[in-house]
Amino acid sequence: MVEQTSPVLQVKDLKVAVKTERGNLPLVHAIDFELKPGRVLGLVGESGSGKTVTSLSLLQMLDRKTTTIEGSIRLRTRELNGLKDDEMRCIRGKEIALIMQNPMNAFSPVYTIGTQFIDTIRTHTKLNKKQAAELAISSMMDVNLSTPSELLRKYPFELSGGMLQRVMIALSVCLKPSVIIADEPTTALDVTNQLQVLRLLNRVRQAHGTSILLISHDLGVIAELADDVAVMQHGRIVEQANVFELFDHPKHTYTKTLLAARPMLQISPQMANCIWS
Repeated sequence: MVEQTSPVLQVKDLKVAVKTERGNLPLVHAIDFELKPGRVLGLVGESGSGKTVTSLSLLQMLDRKTTTIEGSIRLRTRELNGLKDDEMRCIRGKEIALIMQNPMNAFSPVYTIGTQFIDTIRTHTKLNKKQAAELAISSMMDVNLSTPSELLRKYPFELSGGMLQRVMIALSVCLKPSVIIADEPTTALDVTNQLQVLRLLNRVRQAHGTSILLISHDLGVIAELADDVAVMQHGRIVEQANVFELFDHPKHTYTKTLLAARPMLQISPQMANCIWS
């Protein structure tokens, strides 16, 4: 585990509102959190609580014509909120990577995996096409994808959801970003592929000291991977704590309700060892 130092990402008094005919409608209300090197912060809450809006605001991907973002989003010493589009394009993918909810929606259906993978690498580096392809293949091997050179020639619809999710993770980590935002990375995956994705994310943060913002409504996923947890309700963070403290001693009524609503599965110590071995 990477020794904790100064936060990689600091979010202070973040407010997001959408413009309507009646004025601005608040979506996120003055939230604060930070990510430290090699740590995973779980952002948990029911659908519509503001988790994805928060992640898109960090990346400055919300439509500026219809939304307003106030507050500070600081990546190390650089303020991101209000940066011009061309400046943010240099940061997205290289400094902050996004793993989207639905891998099918993350790739264009009209281009091969290789074209999209290699173009992304070359956008942020000085590598030529051959070097970028070698990096893509190496990164895909790191996430246990077999025959990566063949996969590069395939189109997204030719891959399963689990394979596409691993391709997306490979693409996200190949440039060694400081921060990965994983927005519901296990949604729509079967149990086996969910476990593979969690293992991959854990391996990435251990190997590269990457900070991860793990967004999920699945408390089981949060419990397995997160170091710290922020609970979101109606656009507000209502509780933040170490993952053990939050699960063992929740303080806010909403947190207690979430924990009480989760299905319980009894797992023996022997089975737990098999899962993470």
